[in-house]
Amino acid sequence: MTVDGPRDERARLRLHVRQAPQDFIAWVMLSDAELDHGDAEAGRRAAEHALDLRPRHPEALARLGRSHWLSGRHAQAAQALSEAAAQAPQHPGIALWLGHALEDAGEAESAAQAYEHAYRLLPGEPMFAAHLLNWRRKLCDWRDLDALSAQVRGAVREGRGVVEPFAFLSEDASAQEQLACARQRAQALASVVRPLPPAPHAPADAPLRLGFLSNGFGAHPTGLLTVAFFEALQAHAAVSTHLFALTPDDGSPIRQRLATATHLHDLANLPHARVAQAVRDQRIDVLYDLRGWGGGGTPEVLAMRPAPVQVNWLAYPGTSGAPWIDYVLADRFALPGTLVPAYSEAVAYLPGAFQPSDTRRTIDIPPPREACGLPGTGVVYACFNNSYKVNPRSLARMLDILANVDGSVLWLLSGPGRADDRLRTAAQARGVDPARLVFMRKLPHAEYLARYRHADLFLDTHPYNAHTTASDALWAGCPVLTCAGATFASRVAGSLNHHLGLNEMNMTDDEAFVATGIRLGRDAAARAALRERLRAAIAHAPLFDMPQFAKGLADVAWRMADRHRKGLPPAPLD
Repeated sequence: MTVDGPRDERARLRLHVRQAPQDFIAWVMLSDAELDHGDAEAGRRAAEHALDLRPRHPEALARLGRSHWLSGRHAQAAQALSEAAAQAPQHPGIALWLGHALEDAGEAESAAQAYEHAYRLLPGEPMFAAHLLNWRRKLCDWRDLDALSAQVRGAVREGRGVVEPFAFLSEDASAQEQLACARQRAQALASVVRPLPPAPHAPADAPLRLGFLSNGFGAHPTGLLTVAFFEALQAHAAVSTHLFALTPDDGSPIRQRLATATHLHDLANLPHARVAQAVRDQRIDVLYDLRGWGGGGTPEVLAMRPAPVQVNWLAYPGTSGAPWIDYVLADRFALPGTLVPAYSEAVAYLPGAFQPSDTRRTIDIPPPREACGLPGTGVVYACFNNSYKVNPRSLARMLDILANVDGSVLWLLSGPGRADDRLRTAAQARGVDPARLVFMRKLPHAEYLARYRHADLFLDTHPYNAHTTASDALWAGCPVLTCAGATFASRVAGSLNHHLGLNEMNMTDDEAFVATGIRLGRDAAARAALRERLRAAIAHAPLFDMPQFAKGLADVAWRMADRHRKGLPPAPLD
């Protein structure tokens, strides 16, 4: 099916069901077509017509579940897909969609069972292996981890299957492998998406119209990182800033600030073609994709080419591999010259760090240590990264540090399902008392930031670093110890340290990481001196200078737009 204008497969199917309203298969196919176009409500209506003809039929129930899932009705999606799976227990596709629905409905362990069942039905299908691998990482369930990872990486290298690039970032793969993964995903999407007609060239002296597309314009890492930058961008009178929000207003202060600082267009739950047309209607010169291959994004919209220049920035820390993305916005630490050949985009370098930050974040006074589950004394190592980043390698080096610093504890973000129990078991297996692992549930942002007052040192993960979390830790005064790897995703925390002038916190290997963690844990004076350096850097280093960041991004955007207005192709920008 082709994701394009009205003269497509949907039109044919709509006409057919009007002429043959008893054709069950046609209603199911129409539901699929509507859902593929991002039209959840039309997909739901078609699925309900199919169910009227054949009540409880698993194929129709599956489409009904997909429509609920696409609309964010996760409990209803799980219910419909559970019923479909019960009717068709040998259907791997239904089992896979059930996993997605259960995952978003908060039924973590049941989601894992659904993904495992789908994989057992089709063990040779890389996409199914990748979903099982990704969810096991989130649950810290490391059974068969190496075998699943080898299967997925092998399929990507050999071009034998399309897997989701965002999940692939968690594998210990090279930048070239990440390019292959993203390119295969982009090729599959390009085969079913028809672009809009080319956008007209704006006059050379026209004001610059910037667009930003995301599902995170609210109390979300994307909103938290960008809001102060957008506020600073208001000072540039010749720049008009438009946010295209794929999710509804969450009522948060962040959403309110974003709406005040920009032209915010609420496009929640609209079909892909209508989102693309909304961007085109605003005559955007440069469109920034702030989601990429991450969940909740709409790569179909970008593939329609609603803007003449399109940029991969911030939320997806790797190459898009997509012919419809012209540039990637980066800095020279996160994306050094050695990685450029592994990028499908032209690289546009900002003068400082690629990541902005909210410099209006307030940090509350935390409750006492004991109220946080921490001991009254002793060094507190923290890692509030999401659970899928805490892999066996990362945990092993954290536990090695813990084992060599008496009285220390490791403070972690609580994961889904039984993830915390599995990490405790892993600690015990390495001879570390599981009671030395302390877990923090997810908290409102100001309360979460306050917890860093009790943390002595943040221990980062590999190969997927702390990104927004590293920014939070540093802003709150907690130093970050990291290993800078050989991919963008593994160099973000290192980039933040670098742009704060704290390069000594960027290790070259696990041995140095563990040795530094132990040394700082045993030396209170060294920790105090490091925190003082961080405090001074926050005040004076350019990392948290949002007016300067806005100027740098606007300058690069002008250069991108100017090349297009002159009829020139994208080219590296420094």
